[in-house]
Formats: sequence, C-alpha cells, structure tokens
Amino acid sequence: MPVSKNRNNLTHKKGMILFTMMIPGVLYLLFNNYLPMAGVIIAFKNINYTKGILGSPWVGLKNFEYLFRTTDAFVITRNTLLYNISFIIINLITSVILALLLNEVTKKALTRFFQSVILLPYLISMVIVGYLVFAMLSAESGFLNNSILPALGMKEIMWYAEPKYWPIILTLVNMWKQAGYLCVIYYAAIIGLDKGLYEAAELDGAGRLRQIWHITLPQIKQVIVTMTLLQIGRIFYSDFGLFFQVTLDTGALMPTTNVIDTYVYRALMNLGDISMSSAAGLYQSLVGFVLVLASNRLVRKIDSENALF
Repeated sequence: MPVSKNRNNLTHKKGMILFTMMIPGVLYLLFNNYLPMAGVIIAFKNINYTKGILGSPWVGLKNFEYLFRTTDAFVITRNTLLYNISFIIINLITSVILALLLNEVTKKALTRFFQSVILLPYLISMVIVGYLVFAMLSAESGFLNNSILPALGMKEIMWYAEPKYWPIILTLVNMWKQAGYLCVIYYAAIIGLDKGLYEAAELDGAGRLRQIWHITLPQIKQVIVTMTLLQIGRIFYSDFGLFFQVTLDTGALMPTTNVIDTYVYRALMNLGDISMSSAAGLYQSLVGFVLVLASNRLVRKIDSENALF
C-alpha cells in the first residue's frame, strides 16, 4: 500500500507539472485564437466608428453580397481556386520528391546535423523570393531580358505587362517558396523512420526504388495526408505577398493575378469598409472549414488510419 500510494503521488505531481507547463500555451491559444472570434459580428453589421461595434446597425448578409454581385466575382473565385489547386498538387509532388532525393543523397555521406544545414541556403532564398523575382523579370535590369533572352536570340519581354505568362510564373514562384518548407517536414519524417525496415528490405533484395515505394512512402503517408488537408482548408485563401507584392500590384496583370485576398484589400483601401473585409474573411474560413471536414471524411472512407480526425 505505501509503495502504491507513493507511486500515485509521484504520478499526480508529474501531472501537475505538465499541466502547469501547458497553461501558457492554453492562455495564448485562448486570447490569440478564440476570443477574437467574437469579432465575426462585424461581418453582419454596418460599422459606424462613433457608435462602436455593438451599437452599429445590423445589416445581415448584405456585406457578403459585394463578393458575389460584382462583375469580378467569377474571375477572383476562379483564380483563387485554380491557383490553389495547382499549388497543392505541384507542391506535394515536388516536396516529396525533394525529400526523397535529399535523403537518398545525404544519408550515407553526412550526419543529421549537416543534413539540416544543407537546406539553409534554400530556406534563406525563400525569404527573399520577391526580390529574386523582380531581379529576374525587371524590364530594365532583369536577368532574363539582359542575359538569357538575348543569348537565345529572343526579344525582350515586358513581363509586368503580359498577363499570359503569370500563371506559370506564380506557380513556379510558389513552388520555390513552399516546396522547401514542405520538403523539410517530409524529410524530418523520413529520417525518423526505423532503419531496421530498410536493413530487412536490403536483406530481402529490395533496391532503392522498392524501398521508397514499399517503406518510405507508406510510412510518411499520414504526414502527407495531414499537410494536404491543412492546405485544402485554406484553398479559398491566397498568399497575399505572392499575388500582390511579387506582381507589384500591376493593373495589367489583374485578369490572371487578381484573387479574393487582393480584391478585398483593394476594396478595403478604396472604400474603407471593414465590414465587407470581415465578411470576406468569414466566408473564406467557413468554406475552408467545410472543405476540411469533407476531405477528411473522404480520407476516412478510403483509409481511416490516415484521417486527420
């Protein structure tokens, strides 16, 4: 009995320590993520700054109408969906291939420390991707117009005046920016796998490709599904920096670069109506939430073990 009692006391103390360590994170989550959700009421009101949020008149769903009644509604919705669908598919394939290649190239040559350090130049370039794009595409001093195109005997291209090139440019830039981040996640999952599985496969005569196909990919499948579902949840959101700053907010490019986020930003800057902006944000969140639930349900039907919840 005394031994059992002491063990229970020790378990209780450990639990209290872990609970105490959890409190800062819970408080941060509460104040940063949940309390601000009360602000969704702004989406249903016509905000009057003198009356405040609660005193402003209730307008129901009128703030949502401007997203759907405008002539640009189809264009911005189409661009947002098509870009994000292509981003999800291309980044998934690219990042998994990069992680597999990085693992195969470095696992015998470098220690785990250097396997991480080798990614630093790529990660740094991701931070300054906007400057790199301008350095490549600038009409006056861009690398393409001044070096690559003349060498190929081609005329200079006014990149920031030609919308037709930008679906490809934005897809490549997003791949450069996001594939590295996803690659790090998948690579971390790969290097954490049990090496005994590969040793057993080698004894059975399995080559590199068979090991990747039958061991690596099935073992990291749950990570892939989780990351994909999280991206599907933000399919109605756009990378504002990509579509606004990389394109330099050029009016000539808007047919192929205008998305929901940039449209709402311009509307907010021109009209100063935060109610419309809040309505757009709530609409994006609700659609993303529904898509995550639907995608997760589909995954559960196919393979319940790899579902997010």
